[in-house]
Amino acid sequence: MSQTDVSGLSQLGAKVDLPQSPDQAVLERVPSGNRGADFLVRFTAPEFTSLCPMTGQPDFAHIVIDYVPDEWLVESKSLKLFLHSFRNHGAFHEDCTIDIANRLVTLLSPRWLRIGAYWYPRGGIPIDVFWQTGKPPEGLWLPDQGVPTYRGRG
Repeated sequence: MSQTDVSGLSQLGAKVDLPQSPDQAVLERVPSGNRGADFLVRFTAPEFTSLCPMTGQPDFAHIVIDYVPDEWLVESKSLKLFLHSFRNHGAFHEDCTIDIANRLVTLLSPRWLRIGAYWYPRGGIPIDVFWQTGKPPEGLWLPDQGVPTYRGRG
C-alpha cells in the first residue's frame, strides 16, 4: 500500500488563519500514489459563499469539483481554506467558478477536471456555471454531480 508524502505541506496539521482573499490562499498538492490509474476525485462544497461585486451582498453556491489526477492530488485542507477565502471576495458567479477551476488546473495539471457551480438565485434568477478541461478519459466511471437545478420551495 502506498503512503502519501506530506513532507512539503505547510498547512496540514497546523493552525492556519483564513486567507483574506483567493489570491492570498495557498493551494498545496501531494504526489499521487496511484499514477496511471484512472480514478475520479470529487470535492463538494455545499455552502460556498462569495460577495456580489456590485452590492456586496452574499452569494451562495453548491460547488462540485471532479478531477482525474495525474501526478498530483490537491491537499484537502488547503482547498477548504482556498474556497473559504471567497467569503470576502467580490466577483460574479462565472468569475468565481472559472477562477477556482483555473487555480486547480495550474496547480495539478490533472488528466481531466470539471466544475459544476450551482448558484442560488440572485435577483430571482439562479445562475449555474459548468466548465471542464475536455473529454474525460475513456472508460472512467463518471457519476452525475447529483445537484438538481433550482426549483424554489415548491
